[in-house]
Amino acid sequence: MLRSRGLRLTAQRQLVLQAVLDLGHATPEQVHTAVREVAAGVNITTIYRTLELLERLGLVTHTHLSHGSPTYHAAGEHQHIHLVCRECGAVDEIDPELMRPLADQLATGRGFRVDIGHVALFGVCDNCEDGEPT
Repeated sequence: MLRSRGLRLTAQRQLVLQAVLDLGHATPEQVHTAVREVAAGVNITTIYRTLELLERLGLVTHTHLSHGSPTYHAAGEHQHIHLVCRECGAVDEIDPELMRPLADQLATGRGFRVDIGHVALFGVCDNCEDGEPT
């Protein structure tokens, strides 16, 4: 993909993409930590720039799962709704079709198109509800 667009496939770009794939859902800081385990000299600015490039190329996408940094995941994955535990920070996924009735109602009644891939619902997971945070 990179070469077809006249860009080089650098080791750093490959490490950042691999970290996103391995981590599933990861902030730039988490990607940075993973990349530094392999290449200690990679700085956080490089991580942010690489994630932006990979997103422009359609290889990763991001969503906001909190007030902090965006969370990235592979773009090739199926669209999903994020379930975020406010207690332990765990992120789970559910089928976006569960939101289809609401999305359709908003489209019809308000002319508003929901970007389901960026939807995050916050609450408390079963483990934390049972008093056993993960």
